[in-house]
Amino acid sequence: MNYILLAILLALIPLTPARALPLAAPSTRSFGVQGDHFALDGKPFVIRAGELHYARVPHEHWRARLRMARAMGLNAITTYVFWNLHEPQPGHWDFSGDLDIAAFVRMAQEEGLYVILRPGPYVCAEVDFGGFPGWLLKTPGLRVRSLDPRYMQAAGEYLKQIGAQLAPLTIAHGGPIILVQIENEYGSFGNDHDYVAAVRQQLIEAGFDAQFYHADGAERRLQDGGALPGLPAVMNFNGTPKDAASAFAFFAKYHPGAPRMVGEYWAGWFDHWGERHHTSDVDNDAAFVDWLLTRDISFNLYMFEGGTSFGYLAGANYDSKTPYQADTTSYDYDAPLDEAGRVTPKFHALRAVIAKHLLPGETLPEIPPSPQTLAIPRFELTQSVRMRDALTALGKPIESEYPLSMEDLGQDFGYVLYRHRVVADTSGMLDIGEARDYAIALVDGTVRATLYRGANEHAVSSLALRGGQTLDLLIENMGRIGFGAKLVDERKGLTQGVTLGGQELA
Repeated sequence: MNYILLAILLALIPLTPARALPLAAPSTRSFGVQGDHFALDGKPFVIRAGELHYARVPHEHWRARLRMARAMGLNAITTYVFWNLHEPQPGHWDFSGDLDIAAFVRMAQEEGLYVILRPGPYVCAEVDFGGFPGWLLKTPGLRVRSLDPRYMQAAGEYLKQIGAQLAPLTIAHGGPIILVQIENEYGSFGNDHDYVAAVRQQLIEAGFDAQFYHADGAERRLQDGGALPGLPAVMNFNGTPKDAASAFAFFAKYHPGAPRMVGEYWAGWFDHWGERHHTSDVDNDAAFVDWLLTRDISFNLYMFEGGTSFGYLAGANYDSKTPYQADTTSYDYDAPLDEAGRVTPKFHALRAVIAKHLLPGETLPEIPPSPQTLAIPRFELTQSVRMRDALTALGKPIESEYPLSMEDLGQDFGYVLYRHRVVADTSGMLDIGEARDYAIALVDGTVRATLYRGANEHAVSSLALRGGQTLDLLIENMGRIGFGAKLVDERKGLTQGVTLGGQELA
């Protein structure tokens, strides 16, 4: 079977070398666990954190968002670290502009906020492949989130690079980083404690000397999966104050005498294409946080501001009814700050609750003004070109006997055009298998069908082709699944042969 393949990537990726920060002298400051509470400089400390992802907000707006966090009453910012953005190709590292995470962490400290760091290597976060770089899938049989030595070698190098950027910014060296999470909700994926221990060791070898912890769901099975002896645990969940009481009753039995924290209180939810925007009940969110603070239980609001999954960052999910659910570019999350960074009623409600639980002498800053909407003058687009007329400019064709995945072509995102030239007349059902993720079938440039993975569409019931015609299959990668068992094999494009009338096209 002969195909002509053209990989089309509509993105420019700046690549810059990583620069390590010098290690500061040891600090007199400390953060850790003392009995049943967290302790900052030896004194009990209740964490009031909110999640803010540096890569989902333009760096020009970081400081404004951090000041909003302080004004709402937060004392810490939590962020994931995105491997797929920092190492878009093997050995090519980018910590510039919106990816300058060290600058983000230092800025948080300048604004009076501590930092909780979640470097993965797996992060979920509704990002492509759960934060893993797509090029990992080019290695046949490589299994992420396991002791597969090929994966562990790549993950270890990633964590060393992150350590070079951020290990000097832990509180032990005078920085704001007080907690570092090991992996992410691993109990929802597996229970290989040797793997979790290996990730912790890689973080230690990367230079991190902060307090480690693990975050998993509020069930014993989930907590067991990510646990290690002596490793503090936090629970990720939401619900009502009654649900919180039930969860912490379980926590008291399973982790007696341990610090209590909601690692992610989901103050909203993410959206898939085709769904209505998710929202949460503001009064319930406020009551939940009030219940926690009344009991000196630490929390992290997920999200404080969701922001935007720029470029190809958005990932996908699946459930028992739908095999594929692409996440939207917007990561608004119905957070206290909306996608544009504007204050919402939820912000005011949570601020009022936190104000009731401030420490003696602690005050809240005034709320900064929300950003204004830009006025963009009307403009006209005067030129255009059809993609089929620009193919030679978009990429170099590759001939192959069998369909190659996007990863086999050395491409992580965008589109691949598969072209087959018909030799003899043939007809019947066209079956392209599980094309990932959205396919447009064209005959001599005319659209004959569209097929979407999320709707289980993989075949055209009847198609007749004449000798000399051209069959094109344009496949769009809409984002790799980033949660659950399916994430281990999310190669994109055509994943098997194409048949017409039961015969493989040749």
